[in-house]
Amino acid sequence: MDLLSIIGLLIAGIAVVGGFLIEGGSIEVLLNGPALLIVFGGTFGAAMVQSNVSQFSHALKMMLWVFFPPRNGAQQMIKRIIEWSNIARKEGLLGLETVAETEPDVFARKGLQLLVDGNDPDVIRRVLQVEINSKKHYDNQAAGIVESMGRYSVIAGIIAAVIGLMQASHYTQFPGALSGGIEAALTALVYGFCSAQFVFAPFAGKLKYAISAQARIQEMLLEGVLSIAEGENPRNIETKLRGFIT
Repeated sequence: MDLLSIIGLLIAGIAVVGGFLIEGGSIEVLLNGPALLIVFGGTFGAAMVQSNVSQFSHALKMMLWVFFPPRNGAQQMIKRIIEWSNIARKEGLLGLETVAETEPDVFARKGLQLLVDGNDPDVIRRVLQVEINSKKHYDNQAAGIVESMGRYSVIAGIIAAVIGLMQASHYTQFPGALSGGIEAALTALVYGFCSAQFVFAPFAGKLKYAISAQARIQEMLLEGVLSIAEGENPRNIETKLRGFIT
């Protein structure tokens, strides 16, 4: 679990709500059902129109990465690659066939299978690089949907505020109702801007970082597989791969 994300959200929420209460505001003012419906319903609805089912569902699943990021496992991956290298030096590339069959990671299994099949290093690089680029592109599309939700939430907040002011204009002869309508309109703006700046934009940024980290691990694995294919010394392979760890 990523505690930094949870703490950051709590700090942002406490700062906004706490500052409002310190200024003499009431918590009831911040709770507005119609504004919530317009802002978040409009935001998610617009995101659905922008994407297809696969992209949208993937974006929703990836939002969990903010709190439960994919495990990096760089050190563990280097250790496994060195083990594969030692097996290849002792038993030849065919000795990795059993390892490939039991490898749980799909990308690593494909790399090992390409080694076992005796493919040229250039072929291995092209095949695995396509895999890396495709995965990264697909994930970045999902992160882009989350990022666009930030823009949509701002517009939805403005729309909700305008609707609130339109409603309030019908009660110009009733000061209490008029002030209540204005409060609801401003609350909608708060929902729109806060969700954009404190939720969707930071979420998108964290997702892009996680995507980049995953791609870096796959590139490290690609380099390790190529080094095994070229018969490099395990110690040299380990030294090279540690350059990917930052």
